[in-house]
Amino acid sequence: MTDNCIFCQIIAGSLASEKVLENDDFLAIKDAHPKAPVHILVMPKRHIRSLNEIGQVDNGFCLNMLEFIVQVAEKLDVVEPGYRVITNVGRGGGQIIFHLHWHLIAGKSLGFGQVG
Repeated sequence: MTDNCIFCQIIAGSLASEKVLENDDFLAIKDAHPKAPVHILVMPKRHIRSLNEIGQVDNGFCLNMLEFIVQVAEKLDVVEPGYRVITNVGRGGGQIIFHLHWHLIAGKSLGFGQVG
């Protein structure tokens, strides 16, 4: 945990959030400034600065993180018709909070056009 990290403060319970799902390793909360009808932030409770540091964790951790994201999608009933999962990496990639997190976005058409 890093004291000045807003997500670490949320995880520690010192800042309020609207929890969607939580387990021992991960937390999913509603985004305070949603960009879609469903906009959830999914983060590890362990402070990892960005995706660039993912090599510091074991493969089991990464698999568990992805499985947790799917559990969030299932809980929100967005598996069908679908959802998008995004992480921003570094300032140039749009990262504002330097604690690894994923945006799970759904509830409106997110396609880049029709296929087929």
